[in-house]
Amino acid sequence: MPASAGSQAVRVLRLGPGERSEHADRVTVEAPLEFQLHHPAFGGEALSFGATMRTPGDDEALAAGLLYGEGIIDRSQDLEAIESSTRRPNVVNVRLQAAVPLERPAAARQFSAGSSCGICGTTGMDAAIARTSLLRTAGNGKIALTVLFGLPARLRDSQAKFEHTGGIHAAGLFDYRGTLLAIAEDVGRHNALDKLVGGCLLSGALPLTDRVILLSGRVSYELVQKALRAGVSVLAAIGAPSSLAVNLAGTTGLTLVGFLRDGHCNAYCHTQRLAEPGVDAALCQT
Repeated sequence: MPASAGSQAVRVLRLGPGERSEHADRVTVEAPLEFQLHHPAFGGEALSFGATMRTPGDDEALAAGLLYGEGIIDRSQDLEAIESSTRRPNVVNVRLQAAVPLERPAAARQFSAGSSCGICGTTGMDAAIARTSLLRTAGNGKIALTVLFGLPARLRDSQAKFEHTGGIHAAGLFDYRGTLLAIAEDVGRHNALDKLVGGCLLSGALPLTDRVILLSGRVSYELVQKALRAGVSVLAAIGAPSSLAVNLAGTTGLTLVGFLRDGHCNAYCHTQRLAEPGVDAALCQT
């Protein structure tokens, strides 16, 4: 059955106490996407930057966000063109400007990632961690806790694909007044954030200083890394952070919030951006 707007129609047998009935339902589409890099250093051939499992849609933004997060590009002007292949539906071609410093070994990420994977397969992981730890978060603005507590409902209300399937992640970009500026959805947590950041890169909205990114799931090290690269000041999530996520946020000045739901949250570090009496005391070493 064909996919429509990132979801696919299925038939389900609904079972329960005294219930056994067939219903129409929809599931989130999960399909592979390969990234093909084109650069004069490669001659006339393309180099695969790997493949990921994603929900189709916004593939160009996904590719741009991934390359930006990996440090392959630093600005939208580094892209000569980025387009989905007309011959191969699950391939996106990225043509880099000749001025982008790139050599074949450095570009060879060569991974095959699941939808939950971030830097799976990346070579030189220690170098990547060291490079990210040098980043520092800017922005001196504050967000009121009353505004922060209202963000999950605004994100959920704007998740069109979630309403159809109940099985898709989202990343939302907000200002400190609680205005939703952009949203991206994908079966993969990392892909959703890459789509969001990639869209901001292509529209010239980076860096995201004094902005909040809200994630619908948990926070891993890789998601903090991507948020830092985008310049965001506050990273919040409905779910829990990992130990590495907390440590990286703490050393780079990022305000990290987890378990943001039902009018409560855990603030892990750099809580000075959360404007409410009694919350400014640091809850972790900053």
